[in-house]
Amino acid sequence: MIWLAIALGGGLGAMARYGANLWLYPLFEQRFPLPTLCINVLGSALMGVAYVWLIERGTDHPVLRHLLMTGFLGAFTTFSAFSLDAFALMRNGASLTAIAYVLLSVTSCIIAVSLAIKITSEYL
Repeated sequence: MIWLAIALGGGLGAMARYGANLWLYPLFEQRFPLPTLCINVLGSALMGVAYVWLIERGTDHPVLRHLLMTGFLGAFTTFSAFSLDAFALMRNGASLTAIAYVLLSVTSCIIAVSLAIKITSEYL
């Protein structure tokens, strides 16, 4: 049942992201990825709400948690999971580790996408 919930949530989250992009991109110039930033911030905020509602308040229902957090928000923006991981590190007193995680994640991902584009452009 959890796998089905993740699949359903993921499908809905991916469609929501696509719809948000269709709606937001015409509103902004393309010089700065503001629509992506908005989606990432919204997804992170929703992840925070879901975390409190489903986990901290003790109302956790595994199927609903996976539908919303893993599926929907995971597809809407993986940045929400990244943000929750960083928050958990800070909350557990590992602030330096959280800062290193954030810097390493962002830098590594930018390097990875840059290298992948370069390599793929040259060889495919």
